Amino acid sequence: MSPTPDRPPDKKNPWLQVGRYSQLAFMLPAGTVAGWLLGSALDRWLHTSWISIVGLFLGIAAGMFELIRTVLRDTK
Repeated sequence: MSPTPDRPPDKKNPWLQVGRYSQLAFMLPAGTVAGWLLGSALDRWLHTSWISIVGLFLGIAAGMFELIRTVLRDTK
């Protein structure tokens, strides 16, 4: 549906916002786990023990970046 003077744009639809915010419940842990798994795989391949920690922090940072981006997009 297109926005009309009596209907706000779909961006402010409460169900759409619920969907966007509920994806964060999966995005934060998924980014963290994916970073850790990738780091662990690189640790095994390169015979090191510190890359998994770096991957963990990069995954957390990616999840936080997505959280901030989603919140800023919805508050405009």
